[in-house]
Amino acid sequence: MEYYQYIKALHLIFVITWFAGLFYIPRLFVYHIEANSKPSPEKEILTEQLKLMTKRLWFIITWPSAILTTIFAAWLLILMPNLLKEDWMLIKLAFVVLLILYQFKTHQIFNQLQRDEVRYTSNFMRIWNEGSTIVLFSVVFLAILKNGIDWIFGLVGLFVLALLLVLGIKLYKRIREKNPKA
Repeated sequence: MEYYQYIKALHLIFVITWFAGLFYIPRLFVYHIEANSKPSPEKEILTEQLKLMTKRLWFIITWPSAILTTIFAAWLLILMPNLLKEDWMLIKLAFVVLLILYQFKTHQIFNQLQRDEVRYTSNFMRIWNEGSTIVLFSVVFLAILKNGIDWIFGLVGLFVLALLLVLGIKLYKRIREKNPKA
């Protein structure tokens, strides 16, 4: 058990890099979608550069971090199986499953954009970008608070956060419509 803290530290490091990738890739998708409406040759130059950037981010940082996070998490649960009896951990794992589903859907969007198939608006991608933020808040509050009542308040706060994020995105959209350079 002396190495438990080392495994936990590695797990946390890869969680951070995983989220960094998940936070940044939808932003690159926004730029890619918006570049698609530019005139030639700007459109082609930008989309090729963005395809390269997203490919490197996705396969060099995001996917390896997701895999290493999962490996270290499983290792921690093997070392501390009693954690699986805790309600907060089961709820946290449910959020992790949502995050994995989010990653697979993001991968699908990544593949579409790599083939120059634009199926979503840049505004949709701005909202999509907040999916990983909501999961991050949920997981952190659950892992830190652990107490049933506290995490219930945390989840209520999460829904308030989600509402504020959506309102912020709508406000930003209005600002951009009035001032396209914003």
